[in-house]
Amino acid sequence: MSEGADMEVARRCAEAMYAADRASAHLGIRIDDVGPGRATARMTVTETMINGHDICHGGYIVLLADTAFAFACNTYDRRTVAVGCDVSFVEPARRGDALVAVADERVRRGRSGIYDVTVTRDDGEVIAEFRGRSRTVAGTLLGPS
Repeated sequence: MSEGADMEVARRCAEAMYAADRASAHLGIRIDDVGPGRATARMTVTETMINGHDICHGGYIVLLADTAFAFACNTYDRRTVAVGCDVSFVEPARRGDALVAVADERVRRGRSGIYDVTVTRDDGEVIAEFRGRSRTVAGTLLGPS
């Protein structure tokens, strides 16, 4: 496929996924950018995401990173799921912080892939680093053309 066609497939896959992604919609996560093997997701930390230490619960940060990862590894119209991930928290996120998760494919061979996601505040300060491992399963997102 041409680069333009690859970008169009990635965009259409993201639209199809987002239409069915109730968790992302509920949390206000937006997908700002997608392309083959990459995606950018955004979320603002709300009052209900704050834990007992008055910082964002780490699970929400992982969820944002996992969302960017999911959209990045599903840009080829082959259903792909997570098989594992690791996360390192670098700085706390606080109520009102606008977080950005940028996912980039590192390697994709056969049915397996590795993706790195950096979560930052919108000012660029790194909040967390996430590495996701993917596995392609049966099916497509777009169905027959």
